[in-house]
Amino acid sequence: MDKKCFALSELEINNTAKIDSINTSNNIKRRLLDLGLVSNTPITAIFRSPFSDPTAYRVRNTVIALRKEDANSIFVYR
Repeated sequence: MDKKCFALSELEINNTAKIDSINTSNNIKRRLLDLGLVSNTPITAIFRSPFSDPTAYRVRNTVIALRKEDANSIFVYR
């Protein structure tokens, strides 16, 4: 079965997906990897601010907030 990847920013609230890849500059990519956003890790969108930016995500029992710009460069699948 082929996995269909989409940007993390498209993940609906209270839905979970798994991280596929991160396509951004090395500095930001290193920081995201340090936060635990590695391949096959489940990530759940839990809260979106009133103006839709940033969004809070639960990853590895931690909540992190990502701007839409950064979430657009993280690809996930179900």
